[in-house]
Amino acid sequence: VGRSSSAVSLSRQVQGTGGSSALSKCSAAARGYFQDRFLRLLAGRRRRRAPLIHRGYYIRARAVDHCVQDFLLKTQSLSRAQILSLGAGFDSLYFRLKDMGLLHHTVVYEVDFPNVACQKAALIKGMKELSALVGDTAGEGLGAITFSGEDYKLLGVDLSELLELQRALEEAGLNNEIPTLFIAEVVLTYMENTRSDALIQWAAEHFPRACFLVYEQAHPQDPFGRVMQQHFRQLSTALRSLPQYPDCEAQQRRFLGKGWTECSVMDMNEFFTCCVPEDEQQRVQTLEPFDEYEEWHLKCSHYFVLAASKGMEPSWTPLLPSVTVPHRAGPVGMAGSVPAAVCAGLSGIPGLRRYGHRSVLIKPNVILTTGGFGEEHGQHCRMRSFHVLSKRAGCWEAVCVTQNIPDKRWGERLYHTVSCLSDTLALVVGGRTSPLSAGLGMLWLKFPETCNASGPDDIAVELVSLQPAAEAAALRWRHSTTEMTFKGEQYLFVYGGRSALEPVLGDWYFLHTPELSCTVIAVEGPVPESRHSHGACSWEGGVLIAGGLGAAEQPLGSVFLLRELEHGFQWQTIETHPPLVPRYSHTAHVHEGKLLLVGGVWFHASSVPGITVIDLMTGFCLDYVINVEHLEWPLMLHNHSSVFLPNEKELLVIGGGGNCFSFGTHLNPEPVSLSLSSILISH
Repeated sequence: VGRSSSAVSLSRQVQGTGGSSALSKCSAAARGYFQDRFLRLLAGRRRRRAPLIHRGYYIRARAVDHCVQDFLLKTQSLSRAQILSLGAGFDSLYFRLKDMGLLHHTVVYEVDFPNVACQKAALIKGMKELSALVGDTAGEGLGAITFSGEDYKLLGVDLSELLELQRALEEAGLNNEIPTLFIAEVVLTYMENTRSDALIQWAAEHFPRACFLVYEQAHPQDPFGRVMQQHFRQLSTALRSLPQYPDCEAQQRRFLGKGWTECSVMDMNEFFTCCVPEDEQQRVQTLEPFDEYEEWHLKCSHYFVLAASKGMEPSWTPLLPSVTVPHRAGPVGMAGSVPAAVCAGLSGIPGLRRYGHRSVLIKPNVILTTGGFGEEHGQHCRMRSFHVLSKRAGCWEAVCVTQNIPDKRWGERLYHTVSCLSDTLALVVGGRTSPLSAGLGMLWLKFPETCNASGPDDIAVELVSLQPAAEAAALRWRHSTTEMTFKGEQYLFVYGGRSALEPVLGDWYFLHTPELSCTVIAVEGPVPESRHSHGACSWEGGVLIAGGLGAAEQPLGSVFLLRELEHGFQWQTIETHPPLVPRYSHTAHVHEGKLLLVGGVWFHASSVPGITVIDLMTGFCLDYVINVEHLEWPLMLHNHSSVFLPNEKELLVIGGGGNCFSFGTHLNPEPVSLSLSSILISH
């Protein structure tokens, strides 16, 4: 049967994704994420990828390996077993298993498009290291078989042509009666659902003892999912499973409905937490400098591993957690919604597409934005320019800023804090350039006392002369700096964060203003666990700390109040009901005894964090979804800044977003106004 030109073109695009993933796996192996000396032989050329990509391909390889090894363990006492890798591309699975001596009685069959299978066969024949492992080559060239060894068969067949596939596998000697593991690693989603469903059902009907392993994408409709889908559409390789099977539950129902009797699914956050031993987690987390936690966790919540089986004795359950963790909670119940709207007059204004920046009110209705990574003159870069928004006659507008920065001391910083201490001064604390660098110390920002119609004419930046004691307070990023009072005096409370040496900090400093001397003040009570990327705000002279990312790169759900006593301070835990869903990379504000948490990243893949309101007197906690129907682009609420305007009960969200794995960088294109009047009704 002749194939249409569009089908041929699609197969080319899908093959392109296979080549790209082989290069990424190769780069991850070269950096020590996993051991695989065969990848470089099969991938051909080498290309160095970013740490985020390494982690993404590490977890993919780890999940597949975990399930394959479990299958081999379960079948080791049997006389024969077989593995059928669908859409295997240039994968090295067979060579690794053979090299490790794990294929005593198991035959591996690989299937891919005919031209891919021919290329791979030629590679194997042309390389001693590969051909020596396979040994004897008999039966080659028979039908679809491009390479044949005693325990390895490579077939060139289009998976969507089920009858052709069945015939080719029979010719190659696949045995329906022995335990068989089917592997589909980002394969089924490129097929039409009717064809992938038929393949899943065929495998269940024709193999009485079988297992099916799937690794692919989920959650197409949230902001990260929309960016992910757009990326694959641009490659002309749309993810076709997602409309019908958007999440883990739908995939589980799919397999159970197609003849499989057992099926378990985990997203990759759950897999990493539950199925990767703690010492291995730590090894991976320290392999190279890393500071893209949000994108790593979002990537992991948008991919799943599925293990289905039937007729297996003992049963095949590779996805049983090795550590006891709270069961994957159901969807977060939402109490209502908050409308989001773009700000009239601010669309298309350059300079606010950034993340890891800070936006603060420096005067009523005047917002200063500094630092971060973003887009300037069409280029992605660390942001040197400052940006000022001013509200006039109810509308926000951008104001021209002249910067008096005599040298590079500003340092293009990300993840710093800015605290406004008077009509003319704000203090910048910490931040970083690259994750390799030490933190960047402190700077004063000076601006004019009055902001007239023409806006601030001059923002002069001067270095503050730092005492060594205050230096340690500043050499960090992803921390918080909060205004507080003690015995009537004003202080800044610098807490948590991370540094080039410490992936997470739990220390704090009291900086007496204005001279910024570090002051020792007694603190009692249970010390909060170390964290960064938490929310912090002033309340009743003390400081509230909420959420954050903890030592094992796990989001935290605790809320603490640092409360003034007669001779010092005391940490108090604020119990929330229901318990606050652990999160980080959110922003925080207090209004009339209520703590507002805005956005962030959590592990509940069924929804994204909106606004959480915690009543500080009762601990009562309500989650609200953000209604984005009036926005034409995905709103990413992590690495953002937000400014609360109490009189209008309005939150202005500025910037946000990040590098969406290999799918491109998403920066929220313009500020968004969230109207909170309906959820902040005064009692």
